[in-house]
Amino acid sequence: QVQLVESGGGSVQAGGSLRLSCAVSGSTLSRYYTAWFRQAPGKGLEVVACANSGGGVTYYADSEGRFTVSRDDAKNTMSLQMTGLKPEDTGTYYCAARAGSGGGCYKFPDWFLYWGPGTQVTVSS
Repeated sequence: QVQLVESGGGSVQAGGSLRLSCAVSGSTLSRYYTAWFRQAPGKGLEVVACANSGGGVTYYADSEGRFTVSRDDAKNTMSLQMTGLKPEDTGTYYCAARAGSGGGCYKFPDWFLYWGPGTQVTVSS
């Protein structure tokens, strides 16, 4: 069974940085489409970035230029390096995955089958 677990959340001041990690067990991450989502208090899920099995990444939600997605195949983990954080980046961050190979990526939460429990990120002004 595929399991995802996020870590690395916390509280920072605006302009600070955090690195989130998503550890995957039960399968090989490099065979999956993946994505990072976030949910602000009282709002729905919002895609932050999505990636395909080949390593291509697309950024959304004002994350391009501030956030970087990476994958460590040896550790079967993916990461979200966040810099220049803003108060509006506050929320619970989730990693998600679904098996598949090919180009492009998927940004709709309903498409993903596997989810981590989430990690909280709080950015104060």
